[in-house]
Amino acid sequence: MFRAQVDDAPPGRRVWRGSAVYNMNGRSFNYRFEMMTKKAEITSGKREANVLRRREQILQAALECFLEHGYHQTGVRDIAKCAGVSLGNLYNHFPGKHDVLAEIAAMERSDLAPFIRDLGRDRPAKRTLEKFLKAYARYLAQPENVILSIEIASEALRKPDIAALFLANREELVGTVAQVIERGVSAGEFATRLDAREAAQLIVELIEGTAYRSVLSEVRIAKLIGGLNSFVMSGLGAE
Repeated sequence: MFRAQVDDAPPGRRVWRGSAVYNMNGRSFNYRFEMMTKKAEITSGKREANVLRRREQILQAALECFLEHGYHQTGVRDIAKCAGVSLGNLYNHFPGKHDVLAEIAAMERSDLAPFIRDLGRDRPAKRTLEKFLKAYARYLAQPENVILSIEIASEALRKPDIAALFLANREELVGTVAQVIERGVSAGEFATRLDAREAAQLIVELIEGTAYRSVLSEVRIAKLIGGLNSFVMSGLGAE
């Protein structure tokens, strides 16, 4: 069962947070969700606020269903039942299950925003990249993030609109990592001859692979981060 509450948020926004416990292959995980809505929409009227809350309620239920049963094993009736709404009410908000997944894929952008902001901070490139490697690996190694990433990527292979959202998020992150590498090369911190964008792409993929290994092999990501960092810094010719 999701437990939602309104916490402090940046000006003009309210953040809905909550958590849910679910089981997968005999293992129990705690899933935390965070959704942001424009304050103007919340304060524009009671009816509009109720519509937004119901929409978010459906999204939360869909996340729970996708995590427990997988995208293709989940039907719109399952989502409606989990959300405690009628099938007709669900269709008032989303034309179908695919549209729910598209919204979840779009929400990934807000999850990546803190990493992108931190990569842009004015500090030595090596320190910035090391901090990113550690933080992003820990984020990706949460079981729910691994499951959702696989579900979204799988559907992205079939649906161009999902793929576009997924790739846009990835391109922004890779581009920001590439800027850090370029800055490091200019400052003499890195000595790689690889194209910065190509190197950034490889680094992001390496972090993702390490996170997936952590979850699938049940190895704590903290035990893998040291080797991950050493490999990346060696590849960049870090001083």
